[in-house]
Amino acid sequence: MEKGIVFNIQKLSIHDGPGIRTLVFLKGCPLRCLWCSNPESQKAKPQVASFHKRCIGCGVCEVVCPQKAIKEIDGLYIIDDELCDDCGICVKECYTNSKQFMGKEMTVEEVVEEVMKDNMFYKRSGGGVTFSGGEPLMQPAFLLALLKEFKKQNVNTAIETSGYCDTEVLKEIADYLDIIHYDIKHMDTDIHKKITGVSNELILKNLKALDSKRKKIIVRIPIIPTYNDSEEHIKSVVDFCSDLKSVEKIELLPYHNLGEYKYKSINREYELSELKTPDKEHMEKLLNIVQDAGIPCEIVEA
Repeated sequence: MEKGIVFNIQKLSIHDGPGIRTLVFLKGCPLRCLWCSNPESQKAKPQVASFHKRCIGCGVCEVVCPQKAIKEIDGLYIIDDELCDDCGICVKECYTNSKQFMGKEMTVEEVVEEVMKDNMFYKRSGGGVTFSGGEPLMQPAFLLALLKEFKKQNVNTAIETSGYCDTEVLKEIADYLDIIHYDIKHMDTDIHKKITGVSNELILKNLKALDSKRKKIIVRIPIIPTYNDSEEHIKSVVDFCSDLKSVEKIELLPYHNLGEYKYKSINREYELSELKTPDKEHMEKLLNIVQDAGIPCEIVEA
């Protein structure tokens, strides 16, 4: 049975596809978006995180760590990523669950069993399962096996993807998807690389390749103030999407910093702490640009 790394299964979602859905978050991502709200998803393997508000300062984690990777700094027990091998001993010994594993290995059977517990809700609402991350296409064999199982059980399937993956792999997986949520972060290659760590050339190429599959594609644009929230940028996305017959809608996702606390848990700095959520007036102006071009558009709040 195929196995993969899952870092969360979130039930009763209504924002990531039709009806009531279960979100399965797969670990690993080739991008490093500055605003990422799930930084714990980026490493491909399980990792130990520190939730300092739970810590009582007993120091057991520092004592038991065989790699000497945990040090007390200003009252906080900080993990040195370069020394930590994610053995999990500190997690087992932590009295207050301050140290936790982000991600665990699961089989296809285990994931399907968990998701299908809510099959009644999917049938009644027209919902299903949505795969997110991280980047779910970082685990293509695991994802493909899961999708095949859900299709056997007539469950609606969707994915949230950056599209940064092998083109043929993406096209094969698309055969088992009903809906594809496809991120466009920026149309300019250099800016895209600056804010995500990778070029957008493969991403745009793959979106065109998906168009030939005639799947339902919903393009998502995270609206990040000062980075990609200009009217000119939105117009450039609209121009690109206008030539794609499978793009049924564009969704605008206003920036938020709800995941900022997670960066501290994995000993990383959040670079966009000064940014504010774009105001309603500006979001509606961008919405009108898309709608005026004849493409259905929606603002999707977190």
